Amino acid sequence: MLEVRDLTKRYGGKAVVDGLSFTVCAGRVTGFLGPNGAGKTTTMRMLLGLVRPGSGSALVNGIPFPHLRHPMREVGAVLDAKTAHPGRTAYGHLLSLASSNAIPRSRVDEVLEITGLTDVAGRRVGGFSLGMSQRLGIAAALLGEPQVLLLDEPLNGLDPEGVRWVRTLMKRLAAEGRTVFVSSHLMSEMEVTADHLVVIGRGRLIADTSMSELIARSSHNAVRVRSPQSIQLFGKLRGAGGEITAEDDGTLVVTGLDAERIATIASECGALLHELSVQQGSLESAFMELTGHAVDYHAGAAGHD
Repeated sequence: MLEVRDLTKRYGGKAVVDGLSFTVCAGRVTGFLGPNGAGKTTTMRMLLGLVRPGSGSALVNGIPFPHLRHPMREVGAVLDAKTAHPGRTAYGHLLSLASSNAIPRSRVDEVLEITGLTDVAGRRVGGFSLGMSQRLGIAAALLGEPQVLLLDEPLNGLDPEGVRWVRTLMKRLAAEGRTVFVSSHLMSEMEVTADHLVVIGRGRLIADTSMSELIARSSHNAVRVRSPQSIQLFGKLRGAGGEITAEDDGTLVVTGLDAERIATIASECGALLHELSVQQGSLESAFMELTGHAVDYHAGAAGHD
């Protein structure tokens, strides 16, 4: 389990992380989301003892990371895919990590196999692509068979097969009862991978909720309604607080009311329903609505400087 309590970090007077609190539980994949500059990487680095908090605490299983007796056996992390010495081979890099943490040599072969790097184990990592470097970083994170995994943008540079492999790996590790905490800007991938979400903006907590609950908040969620009495139903739904768009074929697209409420209103006014279907929004649309006020850098319209 990971615990962040009233965590604050300032650089040059600016609060990069500002009174942040959340808990990451075992047994599920928790996505860590936020716009660029939100403070995600700084938070992860404080959890790993690489940055000292200005105030508050960042704990791994109730203990600050620097106080862990066997760090690699308790926490595996990928913060930067290009940290391995370029002159070392993949095998040599992993072996040096294993030796310094009293991890058996046999585990090096196991993680090379898990990450699909066995055939390139003897190659120098300076020649690795970003995708291969990501796999090597994940191999290093898995060396000590830790119960806690922190992955910062682990999908960068991966091809579709690699993305699917990381997704499957994270789900499997969570199913084994491990704590999996992953940041990513790939909303479509997080939508099919994460069970729970922690969303921050400008260093502050915006949401700490399940994936389904966050998407359900989106105004892009809508209900399609077809009825022979669509004109009558239009007025009743609007009177109940619904926002309605009428399509050319008479279908009503309703936001602000759920399907159950719409069905009740239709029944009360005697309207027959030929269609009542829910159109669910996406994580991306929900995320954009949620964090729009916390984006520091907005792109201008195309064609304008």
